[in-house]
Amino acid sequence: MATSKTTTGATGTKTGTAKTPVQPVFTPTPEAKAKSRQFRIIALAMWVVAIALEAVAIFWVLRPSVDEMAAAHGFPQWRWWLLIGFLVVIAVLAIVGSQLWKKSNRLDPASKKQPVRFFVQNQLGAIIALIAFVPLIVLIFLNKDMDGKQKGIAGGIGVVLAIGAMLAGINFHPLSQEQAWVESQVVTQLTGQDEVWWAPTGTVMHLCAGASDLKNSTGVQSGTVAQAFAATNKMQGITLKLDQEYTQCFPGKPVPDNMSDLIAWVQQARSARAGGATTAPTDANS
Repeated sequence: MATSKTTTGATGTKTGTAKTPVQPVFTPTPEAKAKSRQFRIIALAMWVVAIALEAVAIFWVLRPSVDEMAAAHGFPQWRWWLLIGFLVVIAVLAIVGSQLWKKSNRLDPASKKQPVRFFVQNQLGAIIALIAFVPLIVLIFLNKDMDGKQKGIAGGIGVVLAIGAMLAGINFHPLSQEQAWVESQVVTQLTGQDEVWWAPTGTVMHLCAGASDLKNSTGVQSGTVAQAFAATNKMQGITLKLDQEYTQCFPGKPVPDNMSDLIAWVQQARSARAGGATTAPTDANS
């Protein structure tokens, strides 16, 4: 599986204390970057097809000839069914493209130091859904050839599909370079290596396979923090119950004195506003 790496200036650790280095630049591995690029190309291709279908629906499906209208005594029913089919296919393309795009952002996240790019890159799926549906839906309701029932059903289906595609495209928990680096560093400083465990349906990573929260989970996986983020779009990061898990995973070892600071550092990295910096905690024993 493709992973991401960080360049650190990490220091060692003192007994009972986890130390944190100065934050460097997050750099995806070549494998992660290549996989991310592949996902983005496929997603963009699907979105282009979706918008092309929208254009066909607007400039052809919704514009029957006078002869067709006369023969069908109104808007041709076959065109109406074709329009419904176009709406469904556009939604499928938009949603699948959004999921691939989200996956690519997990492999190669944007930085919060570039707020505009961070927003656009993470919410592009929702933006594309609006572009692919709104003009078509408006023209359906304004169409003078369809009767009220045809417009109501087609327009209603379009609105439902548009909302679904837009919600699927929104990234409610966008991963940033800063967060990926911080969480990787906290795990490394606590355990000595960048390795975590997670359940396929879980939303958080754990410090070891023996963590109590994984007790009833099946198919538990392990890997780097970057691999865990890439495994599922639902992954939020490492568990914040680090005190409890550290005791479970390393029995007999004292919990680092600055554990609360490390947890706060993770929370800060997750909630920092665009462009905001995350400040590493100080050595509790220094």
